[in-house]
Amino acid sequence: MAITEMLSYGFMQRALIGGSLIAILCSVLGIFLVLRRLSLIGDGLAHVTFGSVALALFFRLYSFYMTLAIIPVVLVSALGILKLAQRARIYGDAAIGIVSALGIALGVMLASLSGGFNVDLFSYLFGNILSISRDELIIAAVLFAVVIAGVLVFYNDLFASTFDEELAKSSGIDTGRINAILVLLTALTVVLAMKVVGIMLISALLILPAATALQLSKGFKTAIVCAACIGVCTVVVGIGVSFSANLPTGATIVLINFLTFLTAFAARSLIRHR
Repeated sequence: MAITEMLSYGFMQRALIGGSLIAILCSVLGIFLVLRRLSLIGDGLAHVTFGSVALALFFRLYSFYMTLAIIPVVLVSALGILKLAQRARIYGDAAIGIVSALGIALGVMLASLSGGFNVDLFSYLFGNILSISRDELIIAAVLFAVVIAGVLVFYNDLFASTFDEELAKSSGIDTGRINAILVLLTALTVVLAMKVVGIMLISALLILPAATALQLSKGFKTAIVCAACIGVCTVVVGIGVSFSANLPTGATIVLINFLTFLTAFAARSLIRHR
């Protein structure tokens, strides 16, 4: 199928625009998360999103209203991970694991009460960017603006906290607030990303473009720009390949990201050996 013919479809246009916006968000935030060793928070929040989706479906909320309903639940859960790590005196990965397990358990329980796993729940588990609606695209654009504005406003504090949190704290930066902002921005991005690659693969979209960019870039800002470009390119190529070959879109995007990472890793290793 010709590219011009593919782009003539309204659903394809919405998928490419929405997918590109979400890819940029995941890639930019992914740089901060990977360097701070918080990559698994995306996976934990994805499991919470699964529980939230099951809850929304239990109350017969769909599409636009579902997204609006699950955003506050995931935001509260993101803050819960931070508070649990601080007050329960446990490591961050343990807090993520606790909240993650709770989200999965809640989702399975609600799915069981509502008559088992159905087509709607599976579409959110594995993603279906080609079915993104106009209302969902508007939500994605608004949240994209919110997250990017948040990163730009708090960039210096995020940068300082990423490389040396203790030094940042001693310099007068409220690292607790910065950590909260980072996880809240990540939570918003996770909610958006579930439509692109699905709940089960969200962490890959947060980690792989960032990890690839870190193989290729030397500076921090360069890594952010590189990650955003990689994220957009892999999502656009993934959507095109999945549509042409009739393959699952989310899985295709993740596999292309992984191949891109392997290529970058191999290229860096080859340059080092020379």
